[in-house]
Amino acid sequence: MALALIWAEAHDSVIGADGGIPWHLSEDMRHFRELTAGSPVVMGRRTWDSLPERFRPLPGRTNIVVTRQADWSAPGAEVAHSVEDALARAGAAETVWVMGGAQLYAAALPLADRVEVTEVDLDVAGDTRAPELGDGWTVRAGEWLEAASGLRYRFTTYLR
Repeated sequence: MALALIWAEAHDSVIGADGGIPWHLSEDMRHFRELTAGSPVVMGRRTWDSLPERFRPLPGRTNIVVTRQADWSAPGAEVAHSVEDALARAGAAETVWVMGGAQLYAAALPLADRVEVTEVDLDVAGDTRAPELGDGWTVRAGEWLEAASGLRYRFTTYLR
């Protein structure tokens, strides 16, 4: 089983503000759907709560929510209480995707084989940042593209 993390970040590693993503990039959402389709996705409870209700659970994927709340439950979510518990619940999946938030990224990063980052060329205020990856990663950065909205972005893959 491979463990992969996926996020979009603006300048200064900003991945969130006030419980949401401070930009809209439909090309990134499409990329997310393509990469995670058919695979389990692991998220923290606040990330689950931040998803619009019509997208909970994310279709075509096992949705595993990591929470410290012993009695938490939600329709369509499998509950886990640690990264290791979430991975055990993913079963024999080829790839398990961690999709946020920051605390879960930090906990899962030491176990990750792959990180997919959409770099958004944007200065924006935020209160949530991506973890530093550190050494030991091979980087494949894509070309800069322009979204329909005018935002510049690129897809970057980190492997170890």
